[in-house]
Amino acid sequence: MTSSSDTASHTTRDIIAALFHPAVLVGALGYFVDVYDLILFAVVRIPSLKGLGVTGDQLVTQGTWLINWQNGGLLLGGILWGLLGDRLGRLKALFGSILLYSLANIANGFINSMEGYTICRFLAGIGLAGELGGCITLVAEVLPQVLRGYGTLMISALGVLGAIAAAYVGLHFDWRVAYFIGGGLGIFLLILRMCVAESGLYSEMAKAPTRPPFGSQLLLLLSPGRFGRYLCCVLIGLPCWYVILLLIFFSPEFARALGVPVEIKAPLSVAFGYAGVCLGSLASGGLSQYLRSRKIVLALFITAAFLLTNLFFLLDKPSAEFLYALIFCIGITVGYWAIFVTVAAEHFGTNMRATVATTVPNFSRAAVIPISILFTWLKPQYGALHSGLALGWLVTALAVIGLLGLRETFHDDLDYLEK
Repeated sequence: MTSSSDTASHTTRDIIAALFHPAVLVGALGYFVDVYDLILFAVVRIPSLKGLGVTGDQLVTQGTWLINWQNGGLLLGGILWGLLGDRLGRLKALFGSILLYSLANIANGFINSMEGYTICRFLAGIGLAGELGGCITLVAEVLPQVLRGYGTLMISALGVLGAIAAAYVGLHFDWRVAYFIGGGLGIFLLILRMCVAESGLYSEMAKAPTRPPFGSQLLLLLSPGRFGRYLCCVLIGLPCWYVILLLIFFSPEFARALGVPVEIKAPLSVAFGYAGVCLGSLASGGLSQYLRSRKIVLALFITAAFLLTNLFFLLDKPSAEFLYALIFCIGITVGYWAIFVTVAAEHFGTNMRATVATTVPNFSRAAVIPISILFTWLKPQYGALHSGLALGWLVTALAVIGLLGLRETFHDDLDYLEK
């Protein structure tokens, strides 16, 4: 699926037009809200659970329980919104996903029990699952192939600022108000979505006189070649969520095990980590355009993440300032998230692109469930640091296997169908 215009040039004006395309801007704001909600729980975990009467070791146990339910919702929602995106259109699926997670966040501000908290996190997970994959699919289809990386760069760079916003809101507002703000941002985004047009590639496909049955994308995916590609796409995203939802999420607990002399605050870890992710998003997107390669950039960032996470777990009584700085640097190395989703979208045809681009990131996110279960099982036997280190080696090995199984897609033309 390679374009004949591999060497096509583009001007500064073309780049600016790509960066400020309505689909890119609204997609970036959507990712902002997506990340805000995903990270908000990490920021308000302790105060919200204490507000419900949870104390001591249960703060970790119940926190893990809730994040697993949220990721279970992401897994289910990824399948749902992906299928709907390929069947009903990219925009309709995005509308549905935004509405669900907005209402779930607002409801989250009213809960008074762990049961209610679990339900809201699960529903929010289902809603959030459609955002990033849907907007990346839309942007990949509306921009020329040589400019797709710039759209990804804008989405990821602006989007990850949602984590910094979540850290600020979590530090300065009550946890219930923080959830209300997230729901309000989602409703505002829903209004903005109305100014974005549907993908031309999808619209042309939808004009076909006969259409395959709903869910047929999943049957196409089951062929050995396609499923292998799909699995490889999932694997390359594992280091991102290992870092974000294990290393940063539990940074206060890891800091105590490392002998940090003062308390590490989760909101500050999130803010520093995602400031790094934001810089890494800019670097990975720009480097991908400069090198005209996705795979080289992925290889560089995965390797850097592996080296720095090893350094993190091998520290001896570091200062809090050094630990925050290292978390910032590790965040840079996992800033390839949007490039990773773009690679998934570029590996499949128009008739199943939304399904793939929406489910792949959510299967990577959901991999945190077995990772956290493994961590909980290993921690009593080997300690938090050795357990975290071993899991870092595991996810890196799986990511390298995935990267080796994928082709270079920078110059691929996306106007084709899977048959």
